[in-house]
Amino acid sequence: MGLGGNHLFGSIGETRVTFVEKGVDENRRDFLKNLLEVNGFEVVIGEDKIKTEGDPQMYTVAVTDMTFNPTVSVFERHLKTPDGRIVSQDYWNQKTEETNPHYWKYCN
Repeated sequence: MGLGGNHLFGSIGETRVTFVEKGVDENRRDFLKNLLEVNGFEVVIGEDKIKTEGDPQMYTVAVTDMTFNPTVSVFERHLKTPDGRIVSQDYWNQKTEETNPHYWKYCN
């Protein structure tokens, strides 16, 4: 899903949630879970149905805060890394551990 701007919500089990990302692998699931918990969110993980035998298990990551919007939180600089730096779009997308610049790389 990534940063798309839409505020998607629904349920995982009996819990009403705001979806953060759907169809993510185990590595992405763990990254988002850690990042969101560091920022004080209660994270709910759902296992997606496996479509065909042999496909890897994919997950849905969500939070119980119905007002949370990942795009707004990243671009309004509300989220922090575990070591206290502001989360950038590239950090959120796991393109880099670097958090500067906060929105995009400048083209020369």
